[in-house]
Amino acid sequence: MDRSVKTTLTNMCLVYDESGRVLVENRKNPNWPGVVFPGGHVEAGESMTDATIREVYEETGLTVDALQLCGIKNWINEDGSRYIVLLYKTNSFTGTLKSSSEGEVYWVALNKLLSLQLATGMAELLELFLQADLSEQFLYQKDGKWQSKLN
Repeated sequence: MDRSVKTTLTNMCLVYDESGRVLVENRKNPNWPGVVFPGGHVEAGESMTDATIREVYEETGLTVDALQLCGIKNWINEDGSRYIVLLYKTNSFTGTLKSSSEGEVYWVALNKLLSLQLATGMAELLELFLQADLSEQFLYQKDGKWQSKLN
């Protein structure tokens, strides 16, 4: 029995500093607008960590390292394919902050984050980044509506 499933691998990274700020990106993409953490797709032949480092650099101008995997977000698409977002965090970075065509990037106090216009799902996703006892968000459809389960 073939158990292989077409899968899209992506990443997102919470970059934070010693003063309690987090790096956010206000996305320009109309398909998923709002404030998120930087990240993107894993390319063929690329490690998960290398993809995260590349994506953060492309979107922010910062080079991150010492990434800590803190969870995954995943769901099954209507065509049966799976979408997986690997969630990392770090406070180790160098470089000069600069925005990209993806959106404006800036620092914000963590305790002010929930007052921003967050992209859909970011408030709940923040729990995975911050709570050590959680490691997965699984989205699924029930009665035609998306549901979320945190584990």
